[in-house]
Formats: sequence, C-alpha cells, structure tokens
Amino acid sequence: MSLSILNNIPAIEADNQLNITTAAANKSLEELSSGSRINTGSDDAAGLAISDGLNANVAALTQSSLNATNAVGSLQTADGALSQITSLLNRSVTLATEASSSGLSTSQSAAINTEYQALLTQINNINSSTNFNGSSIFGSSVSAFTSDGTTAGTVSIGATVADTGTTSLSLASTDLTSATDAGSALTAITAAISTVSAERGTLGATVEQLQAASTVDTDEAQNLTSASSDITSADISSVVANDTKYSILEQTGVSALQQANQQAQTVLKLLQ
Repeated sequence: MSLSILNNIPAIEADNQLNITTAAANKSLEELSSGSRINTGSDDAAGLAISDGLNANVAALTQSSLNATNAVGSLQTADGALSQITSLLNRSVTLATEASSSGLSTSQSAAINTEYQALLTQINNINSSTNFNGSSIFGSSVSAFTSDGTTAGTVSIGATVADTGTTSLSLASTDLTSATDAGSALTAITAAISTVSAERGTLGATVEQLQAASTVDTDEAQNLTSASSDITSADISSVVANDTKYSILEQTGVSALQQANQQAQTVLKLLQ
C-alpha cells in the first residue's frame, strides 16, 4: 500500500461512517426524549400526514362528545322542571276534584281557588325562569352538533322544548270558584298532565340518543388516538437497543479515525 499525505482515504472513510453513526445516535436520543419516532416531516412524511389527520378527527370527536353532553344537561334540566310542573298539576287535580263537589261554602271555594291560582302562577314561573347556561329552555331548541371531522360524519341531534306556560297548557283562564268551573278546569288539567308527560317522553328519547352519540364519539376518539399512537410512538425497547449499539459504534468509530490518522504520521518518520 502506497503512503500519501494528500489524501488519507481510511481517515475519510472512518470520518464518514462516524458521521452516519452520530446522526443515527442523535436520532435515537431524540426519539427517547420525545417518546415519538416521528419528530419532523422527514422522519416519515406519510406517517405524519396520516397521524395529523387522525388527530384532527380525534379533536372533532372529543368536542362532539362534549357538545352532546351539554345538550343532555340542558334537556335533563328541562325534564326536572317538567317533573315539578307535573307535581303542581297533580295537586291541581286534587283541588279541582274537591271544588267540583257541591256543599262548599263561598269562603271555602275562594280558598281552594286561591291555592289553585298560586299553583298556576308557579307553573308560569318555572316555564319562564328555567334556564341552562344563561339561556331559557322552554320554547327553545336544544341541539348538539357532532362530527368526526368529515362532511359525511356530521350529524345534528336535538329537540324543541315546548312552552309549558299556563296559556300553552290551556289553563290560563281556568278557575275553581264554582263546581261547574272546577269541572271544566279538571278536564283541562288532566289534558295538561298528558301534554307534559308526552313532552317528557320526547325529551327522554332525545337524551338517550345524545348519550349514545356521546359514547360512540368517545369510543371512536379513543380508537383513533390508539391508531395515531401506533404510527408515531417510538418503540422504546428497540430505541434503547439502537442507542446502545450506536454508542458502541461511535466509540469504535472514533478509535478507527484515530488509527487512520496515526497511519498518516508514518510518512513523517520517513523524513527523519
């Protein structure tokens, strides 16, 4: 083998290999510190694109689940209010039945009607004051927009919460001042109870639909998160093994470069 001071080919080769090893070692350290095998687009362009798309889906699904949960809360608030209205109507049935009997004195009829009118006032109060997150519930629409981030996966679920004031329930003009009036009121009250019961059934069905949608969205978000993690997460055991390997190769590479440089020093001995 000829000796040359112009080009130290073994040293160049050793240096090139050392650079490759160092780059690989740095990549292993990066994966260990971040826990991800994809830290830049150059690591895996296709994998990064897929992962970013999945993460966008997860974000949409997570918010959709929250949207459904908020709508459920609103409808359950309405149902709770309707339950109280039903209790008031049941008490009204008792009063109307009592007032429908003959033999009551004028003062007794007046007392019964006073309580009845107070019940109607409270029904109106519940109807007008019940709200969720600062918005009135009765007489308004409650809906939840759900999406997986795609046009095809977009659904809106909701219901219109009917007004349940005494006017809407046809009770505003009723009274119990006489047996005849009480009989008419009793018919109206019974019908109002049926109306409120039907409304609670409608809201309950919508709540079930929203809860199911929220559960599906949560499960899908979990599955997509797992899929994204499979693409981007580093295999720690493999990375640790590679890091150990590259650490050893760096040491041997440095040693090889030193030896290659020492070979060039033999030229100087020929000049001594």
